[in-house]
Amino acid sequence: MKNKHKAWFYLTPAVIIVLFLVGYGMWSAVIQSMQTIGGKWTFEFYEELFRSDSFLRSLKFTFWITLISTILSLVIGLVLTRILYRLFQHSFVKGLVWIPILIPHFVAGYLVFLFLSQSGLLSSLLFQIGLINDRSMFPILVQDTRGVGIILTYVWKEVPFVILMLLPVYYEIDHRYSEVVRTLGGSKWDEFKTVEWPWLLPILLEVAIILIAFVSTAFEVPYLLGVTRPEMLPVHAFDWFYSGDWSNRPLAFAAMIIPGGVSLLLAGISFKLIQKHRLRLIKGRVR
Repeated sequence: MKNKHKAWFYLTPAVIIVLFLVGYGMWSAVIQSMQTIGGKWTFEFYEELFRSDSFLRSLKFTFWITLISTILSLVIGLVLTRILYRLFQHSFVKGLVWIPILIPHFVAGYLVFLFLSQSGLLSSLLFQIGLINDRSMFPILVQDTRGVGIILTYVWKEVPFVILMLLPVYYEIDHRYSEVVRTLGGSKWDEFKTVEWPWLLPILLEVAIILIAFVSTAFEVPYLLGVTRPEMLPVHAFDWFYSGDWSNRPLAFAAMIIPGGVSLLLAGISFKLIQKHRLRLIKGRVR
């Protein structure tokens, strides 16, 4: 009990700072998205959002980018970690993986634009060696309506983060159980499902929530690599906020409250599920 109070004592300064900076900002956004000029509380701005075709297109586009980026990052990160986790014990190899984490997202987006645009380095190289006759033959991968450039940027930025989160799990797994599965005639899939998956599932859920919350609310990458229509929600909210029409500002706040609220809801649900799973794991009852 004493250790528990001591832990809370050390966490208190960080909790206060987070609540003050993040909590105050969120509360201010909620107030401005639900209050009229006369101070009356209303949901009319949220109702107006869901009547707006441009908002619904942005919401659909944001969902698409977030879902694909998160799934690809998790799958690629999991596969690389599972195959190469022994190599990651060497500092040099681990350092190569951490390099993308040090690069800001805006810089990462600019590098994707520099290399993969139709006038970029890759198209120039293919033109110089004769694989394409004109740079316009190079596929449109950035500033496209499908968000390919945005997805590529998030994937190569977030895969190292996924690896960073999964590596400690692989180091703690008792891989002697894998030998038991193989001895009993199990396949590699049986080995993964029985030995590794129960330990990986909680971390993958936590990482997925983090990625969903970040990608759905980030501004710089979709602003740099996106197109005018459709826009991701953060860019659409930015346009509303700085449009010069003050009546659109509550819509901008409401538009960003929605993905934030969904992320909090998913975080709460996943926390309950993860806690139950870990309790079963500790008791040795995971099937």
